[in-house]
Amino acid sequence: MSHSQQAAPSRPSGHIGIILVLGLAAMVVSMMQTLVVPILGIIQSDLKATTANVSWVTTATLLSAAVFTPLLGRFGDQHGKKPTLVGVLGVMIAGSVLAATTTSLTWLIVGRVMQGAATAIFPLALSVLREEIRPEKLHGAMALVSGTLAFGSGLALVGAGLLTQGSDPDYHRVFWLAAVLAVVALAGVLFVVPASRTKTGGRTDWLGALTLGMLLVLVLLPLSQGHEWGWTSGRTLGAFAGAIVMTGIWVLTESRVKEPMVDMKMFVQRSVLFTNLAGLLLGFAMFTQFIGVSYLVQMPEDLVGYGFGASVLAASVVYLLPTTLVSLVGAQVGGVLVGRLGARVTLAAGAGFGVLGFAWLTAAHDTSASVIGSGMLIGLAISFGYAAMPALIVASVPAGQTGIANGLNSISRSVGSAVASAVITSLLASKTIELPAGMPALPQESQFTTGFAIAGAAFVLVAIVARFGLRQAPAPSTAGVRKAVPSETAELAQAQSQAEPV
Repeated sequence: MSHSQQAAPSRPSGHIGIILVLGLAAMVVSMMQTLVVPILGIIQSDLKATTANVSWVTTATLLSAAVFTPLLGRFGDQHGKKPTLVGVLGVMIAGSVLAATTTSLTWLIVGRVMQGAATAIFPLALSVLREEIRPEKLHGAMALVSGTLAFGSGLALVGAGLLTQGSDPDYHRVFWLAAVLAVVALAGVLFVVPASRTKTGGRTDWLGALTLGMLLVLVLLPLSQGHEWGWTSGRTLGAFAGAIVMTGIWVLTESRVKEPMVDMKMFVQRSVLFTNLAGLLLGFAMFTQFIGVSYLVQMPEDLVGYGFGASVLAASVVYLLPTTLVSLVGAQVGGVLVGRLGARVTLAAGAGFGVLGFAWLTAAHDTSASVIGSGMLIGLAISFGYAAMPALIVASVPAGQTGIANGLNSISRSVGSAVASAVITSLLASKTIELPAGMPALPQESQFTTGFAIAGAAFVLVAIVARFGLRQAPAPSTAGVRKAVPSETAELAQAQSQAEPV
């Protein structure tokens, strides 16, 4: 049986510190996903690796995040958020130091697996916020922490570019940066984040975690490696077929376990299901913009007739950093809109900005001003979406399921990013411009245009989800958590009415 702990007294004076520390921790999480994108070529050259083998530096983190995020999110709900946060950050620090000191591709991949576990920090952070922040301040707090995700992704690109510029770049510096930031985040969690007010207790559903982990690996592995393996190869098709079989096994397992890791009723609840669909589409659109713009602006105009011949550093600082800065600021506006207009309206507004941004980028990407301006609109769209989704989740699930529910939403964004990577990679390789002997073929401009148009269509689907898929969020159940005092009950009702007005 699940149980709960008695609530600690309110700690309003420490709320700002808690939000800032958790925002830093979430930023570090998002940095792990894009940190290696600018340095894959350096790693391949230094370690004498093949393109297929070095791709595991990114794939390993994606798969690790998929396996550990739901498990650790649920573990935090059951046994305490703070100790789980501390443990995850410790693993991430160890993985970063390993990656920063090794000259072996195998050990580098192991380090990246350890870094991937840090993805669980984000749902854990939202669980802490739900527990510590008063309802009328909760939307803004979640929006701030969520906004650091997009900001961290862009900051990682800039940091990696700065640390590896010059004639003799050293990729190890990038991982030292990750280690230092993780140490700072760990210190903040230890000294600022209070012990958990509630713990649901209960047994850990290891079988459910194993089957869900296998399902996610079977989905994400062919998505990330399909270009290398071939989309019609036996390995790719076999993995997708295995994912279908494993889905049935996972659902059967969770329906028969007394205390499942994922409550299937919660998982298929309309608001949760459609919020996760929106997360997948947002993850797809965000990664398409990051990767597509990064490649586009580096294209040599004198050879292919488009692009700006930008360096990796210029691509990050000039063309992508404005998007991330707007995302950070826009998240605060999104939090205000969630409180005043509702999460569904905020999500729809973000989708509208996304459609406009990608329409602009699709039609006019021949000037720096167009690429930067459209990117800023897209950054605003992403920040509104990131502000709305946690509010939709929190208003739809019991407090004891906050971690696992937001963990699954994080995974939906990861799946979207993986799909975006697969789509962009395949698009750019499908139609190329033949260059003089000895030079690699480069993609035709039409392939970038198609990719941006598809991402715009993803935002159209987000708008449809917000309008027709989502409804007013039901009141969260209090089963398995402490009984609220009357004043808290009134505050919770206020938060729910703000999440989705009638």
